[in-house]
Amino acid sequence: MQATTVGRPVADQRSFWLHGPVLDVLLGWCFVPIGLVVHFAEPHLTTVQALVGIIFLVSFAHQPLTLGLVYGDPVQRAAHRRLYTWAPLCAIALVMLGLSVSLSLVAVMAGLWNAEHTLMQRYGVLRIYGRKAGDDHARLEKPMFIVWLVTGLAYIGAYVDIDRLVLKLGLDDNNRRSLHFLDRVHPAAVALFWIGAVTSVLMAVRWWRAERALVQASRAKHLYALGTLGMVVLVMVDPIAGIAGYVAAHAIEYFAVVHSSLRTRRDDAPVAVATRTPARRAGVYAAYFAAIAAVVVVTSTLWSGQLYAFAILSFGALHILYDGFVWKLRRPNVAASLGIPAPA
Repeated sequence: MQATTVGRPVADQRSFWLHGPVLDVLLGWCFVPIGLVVHFAEPHLTTVQALVGIIFLVSFAHQPLTLGLVYGDPVQRAAHRRLYTWAPLCAIALVMLGLSVSLSLVAVMAGLWNAEHTLMQRYGVLRIYGRKAGDDHARLEKPMFIVWLVTGLAYIGAYVDIDRLVLKLGLDDNNRRSLHFLDRVHPAAVALFWIGAVTSVLMAVRWWRAERALVQASRAKHLYALGTLGMVVLVMVDPIAGIAGYVAAHAIEYFAVVHSSLRTRRDDAPVAVATRTPARRAGVYAAYFAAIAAVVVVTSTLWSGQLYAFAILSFGALHILYDGFVWKLRRPNVAASLGIPAPA
């Protein structure tokens, strides 16, 4: 009798990778070189600020991709027509309201939302690996990832020297006061960190035992999960370098996942037809990045850059909202575009 893994025949480990062993490892761990570059540049404020500016520009560039996947796919639009009609108007109104109240408050809320969103993207990619391996460990993995993130954020509030962090970043008075809010939550952050640290270990041990119980576990998945933990640890060890790596890795990985999906799509949606061949994809990508460059140049020169901040927040909000509807692995066409076999 042929061995199975959760009802599935044992497969070659090569089929468990998303892009291939080398590229998957490079993508899953790309936060390391990015974080190291920023870390060693930290004694030079202007260099750090330039690097962070480039990273956030790359991050902004990946956000409108989701809009193309939505509005360039009639099936996707039909599934949530009211949402995709009204969400842009609501996002614009909320961002305008937030900016009129406090840019710092909006920035903090956007940062926390993006932190959760980035972690959920890592969870989504982990589930791609899990589906390829045939496991059903989602109920263990999502809470484990969330606890890791909360623990890492609590560590910053509990043990990071805020004055030193402010000095490294060269912040103005308004942003300095925003960061010093962490001083007031220090006791709660200490308690939360230690509770989170113990819970993280217990959940990781439980998950590892479940993985070991599989007939054939996925090395690709294990390396990716370890990379996610490493990314959270880097944020704790060096918040500036860690956040830079966290943000950049999210955007780079998203570009790779979208490219992988478009490369294998064979449906008749306009976005799929427009990117069906390598030449078409190259043309679409060139036009896309040219449009992003134009948006950045135009918005950053108007109203002292406030329009640029408005564009980042609006596109970011729609990207985070829409992602939860676009990448549903239980939809056969989405799973097929990412190389996930149909259930037996």
